[in-house]
Amino acid sequence: MVVSVHWNRERITFQLPPPDTLLGALRDSLAEYTRLPPDAFKLIHNGAIMKDNSAPISAYGLHENSTIALIGATNQPPTGATSQSEQSIVNFIRHELDHVRSTLTPDVHAFLSAPHEKEHNRLGELLLQSLLRLDSVSTEPAWDTARLERKLAVREVQALLDSLDSLQ
Repeated sequence: MVVSVHWNRERITFQLPPPDTLLGALRDSLAEYTRLPPDAFKLIHNGAIMKDNSAPISAYGLHENSTIALIGATNQPPTGATSQSEQSIVNFIRHELDHVRSTLTPDVHAFLSAPHEKEHNRLGELLLQSLLRLDSVSTEPAWDTARLERKLAVREVQALLDSLDSLQ
C-alpha cells in the first residue's frame, strides 16, 4: 500500500508496512529519512494527530493513497562553536557521513549501473544537501580532528556526486 507524507515542501511516497506495525516503527523510519529526531515532529492523518507510538498503524485508518502530514522542526546542524564541543561536531560529521554511506552510496552505485534522469536528480539533490550540511559546520582553529573529519567527509560526498555527474 502506497502512502504520501508531506514534509515542508517535499512529498515522500513510500510503501506502508503491514497494518500491525507500530506507529513508533513508522515514526523511526520517517525520522531516519528526514534526519529529524523521532520526537521532534508530529504526524497528522485526516486531521488527527498520530501520537500513540505503541498503537498499530491500522488504528489510524491509513489506506491506499493516504496522506500523512509531517509537522515539526527542521534538521539543523550544530552551530555556535562556543556552545559545542569538538566531539559533538565530530559526532555530527560522522552521523552525516554514516547517513550518506548507508542510504545514498548504495543508491548511487545502483544508479551507475542503470541510470535514469529522475534518480539522477534525486540523488544529486540529496548529495548537495549533505554537502551543504557539512559546509555549515564551524570549527575552532585548534580543533584539528573536527577539521580533518569534515575535510574527509566533504571529499567522500563530493566524490559520490562527481561519479553521479560523470554519466551526464
